[in-house]
Amino acid sequence: MRAGNRQLGVRIRLVLAPGIAIGPGKADLLEAIAETGSIAAAGRKLGMSYKRAWQLVEALNHAFAEPLVSASRGGSGRGGAVLTALGHEVLEVYRRVERASAALAEADLARLRTRLARRAETRDEAQAQRLTTASGSDIAR
Repeated sequence: MRAGNRQLGVRIRLVLAPGIAIGPGKADLLEAIAETGSIAAAGRKLGMSYKRAWQLVEALNHAFAEPLVSASRGGSGRGGAVLTALGHEVLEVYRRVERASAALAEADLARLRTRLARRAETRDEAQAQRLTTASGSDIAR
């Protein structure tokens, strides 16, 4: 899920108050917790350390009036984590804003993509063609 700049389109960061924001990483973590039922498994799924995943969950839980994630200790087979009703609501609102922003920006992004410099693959293909042509002319001599 961690796409960074490999994902085309709009990436949204909702700044709710000074120092309190939800962006793609926290939204993906909430989604992964909902899918896996575990903070550790969600972190692994996202290529995130267990410590980092816990830090983000704690930050989210402290930022809101109620926790977004309810976790129970216990280790293998006994512990787990679930999104609370507020956690589901926050994730749903984030994804809705993300979809609406992407839809709004789609035409403008498409126009900007047509203005990009030649893609790296095109440059590589052109260079390979030049090398092939150059080596072919050496053989003809």
